[in-house]
Amino acid sequence: MDINAKIYVAGHRGLVGSAIIKNLHSKGYRNIVFKTHKELDLTNQEAVVEFFKKERPEYVVLAAAKVGGIEANNTYRGDFIYENMMIQNNVIHQSYLYGVKKLLFLGSTCIYPKECPQPMKEEYLLTAPLEYTNEPYAIAKIAGIKMCESYNLQYGTNFISVMPTNLYGPNDNFDLETSHVLPALIRKIHLAKLLSESKFEAVVKNLKVDNIEQAKAYLSRFGVSADSVEIWGTGAPRREFLWSQDMADACVFIMENRDFSDTYSNGTKEIRNTHINIGTGKDISIKELAEMIQKTVGFCGDLVFNKARPNGTMVKLTDVSKLTGLGWKHKLDLEEGINKLYNWYLTPKNNSQR
Repeated sequence: MDINAKIYVAGHRGLVGSAIIKNLHSKGYRNIVFKTHKELDLTNQEAVVEFFKKERPEYVVLAAAKVGGIEANNTYRGDFIYENMMIQNNVIHQSYLYGVKKLLFLGSTCIYPKECPQPMKEEYLLTAPLEYTNEPYAIAKIAGIKMCESYNLQYGTNFISVMPTNLYGPNDNFDLETSHVLPALIRKIHLAKLLSESKFEAVVKNLKVDNIEQAKAYLSRFGVSADSVEIWGTGAPRREFLWSQDMADACVFIMENRDFSDTYSNGTKEIRNTHINIGTGKDISIKELAEMIQKTVGFCGDLVFNKARPNGTMVKLTDVSKLTGLGWKHKLDLEEGINKLYNWYLTPKNNSQR
């Protein structure tokens, strides 16, 4: 990419988009276009058409999506499939119509089957049923992959799909009702520590409620008290986690150095599974993760695993050999990353997200 190229980052306020913008800025890119949801609703086809007609970006990073944890995915199934399909259909199609030089579409490793062989290779896509709780979101992202592949094959576009593993980092979602497991555990364990130390004013401020009684009543819904923190499932499921700024570095590396033609073998009769896993190739159990966060936060209470709640997929580990073969490898390991994120969360402007 030319350093002065116009780059549109969709979803710039989120965990993914904000990390990508930070990486682009660090490398000298300044002609970056972004809009808030209020300024541009990407599910609105007419609004997206007008945006592309006016701005005519040369490169597009499609990081905008409706995302959430197990409960949110399972509860708002219609919202997750509709909104994500509309966002990607509108942005990918207009990128084709307005001659975007390269588009990067971001999905998630939840696209792989529930009982997927481990570690998960790109070729395992669509080989077996999906995990039920996040099936609508996964289907939307699979459709995005196939849309990018299909446009490339029919129209000669240069649209690349990347599937990051579980991400965490600055600007993460810490909302107890919608967040993913790692930021949710950080906030729950942090609040439990404050309760155990009788720092009630800090708890009230964090939750934006009127008094400590309201705070305790709200936290009880999530199994948070001065003595213990409840965690869904048995703690046995294993997950892989990638620092969001490492993910951003991988994305910008691909935008700068790789094309769609690099994502499959020459001479392949059927071109499919051209997406690229982005991860570390290392995993950890939820129990081990919770204990690592507990140690970082300094909470001395108990971790209670609620076996009546769903575990989700038992193992989700990416095979990152395709990515490393393209020339990129992660830098930050999990324990250091958790410490960095907790310190970020402790900054006053960042720790009130209810």
